[in-house]
Amino acid sequence: MVERIAPILMLLASNVFMTFAWYGHLRFKAQPLAIVIVASWGIAFFEYCLAVPANRFGSAVYSTAQLKAMQEVITLTVFAIFSVLWLGERFTVNHAVGFALIALGAWFVFRGPL
Repeated sequence: MVERIAPILMLLASNVFMTFAWYGHLRFKAQPLAIVIVASWGIAFFEYCLAVPANRFGSAVYSTAQLKAMQEVITLTVFAIFSVLWLGERFTVNHAVGFALIALGAWFVFRGPL
């Protein structure tokens, strides 16, 4: 059970770091771009420290297609929460429908051959 859950938790944590690395600076638009890039690289380092082992360990129980599909759903979930709480953006029905369709695609990946 741990071998199935640990990669998911590591991917979740890595996505929090990556979302901050890619989008966190949008609250600080007055900062020089060079500083933002260096800060983002520093944050992204921790994302890699989690994502690489998550995929390595996860490949023992999931296919690479399943890992990628899982990653996309986690990314969208983390991003949706982040955009509302950190950036103060609205989450609309269009966002929900679009993300749900991507999650449906992930469901097909996990479902197996038709």
